[in-house]
Amino acid sequence: MFAKLKLYSNFVVLKHTLFAIPFAYLGAFLASRGIPAPRILLWVGLAFLGARSAAMALNNLIDKEIDARNPRTANRELPAGRISISEVWGIILVSYFFLFYSAYKLNPLCLLLAPIIPITSIIYPYLKRYLPISHFVLGMNLGYAPVGGWIAVTGIFNIPFGASEIAMLLLLFAVTFWVAGFDIIYSLQDIDYDIKNKLYSVPAVFGVKMALDFSFVSHVLMLVLLFVLMLVLELGIIFKVGLVVIAVLIWYEHTLVKADNFSNVPLAFFNVNAAVSLSMLVFTVADIMIAR
Repeated sequence: MFAKLKLYSNFVVLKHTLFAIPFAYLGAFLASRGIPAPRILLWVGLAFLGARSAAMALNNLIDKEIDARNPRTANRELPAGRISISEVWGIILVSYFFLFYSAYKLNPLCLLLAPIIPITSIIYPYLKRYLPISHFVLGMNLGYAPVGGWIAVTGIFNIPFGASEIAMLLLLFAVTFWVAGFDIIYSLQDIDYDIKNKLYSVPAVFGVKMALDFSFVSHVLMLVLLFVLMLVLELGIIFKVGLVVIAVLIWYEHTLVKADNFSNVPLAFFNVNAAVSLSMLVFTVADIMIAR
């Protein structure tokens, strides 16, 4: 039983939840301007876990043939035959149960908006076959996390926009550009395969140098959006320090990957981005609590 659970965990790369789930909690803490109720933290965490696990399983299922032909991914659980199609569908259904049940337990608006997540999760894997924008759609899939965390607390989204809605959108696009930036870097590993198989990643379409430029600009936009968020919500000095820390981490990430050397891509992708995400949450929560 334990071996199966470990296999399923590896299949959806559960450990990578570390550098994504802090943004879901970030939205909840900002909306609360303090510590959200324990039930909010519980259901937001379960909703995010379900949404991300289902998205990973769908991506692996849809890309099964592509992954099987790619030497870098051929040994993954599904193309290597260590997990069956029926098991994958089981993971997807269970994961979406967690998402929708958690949304139901949070509030009606969360439940109403929950179907957006599987729709974009299904669209994302197909985009790389046609357009070089899949990195940004992937980013948006994770960008839903802070918006979901925010709405989990407030239960409302007003039109015309107030400060809360503007803050949610700033978080959505900040995370979108952050994820797109590091996903472009990650896709450098497959540039030759993508070109050969006519897959439309940014590196395959625009070349390595322009891909690194796209990634850098995306990360600059992330920092700009977070700066504007600071102004909109009137956050304090600790948040500013956090922004500086994140900027340094982003700069370090871009020094690790060179146009002629991709050996540090895993370090840039996993370690640095986990530090960015955790820093964002820690500095923001510290700022909120001291302000109180």
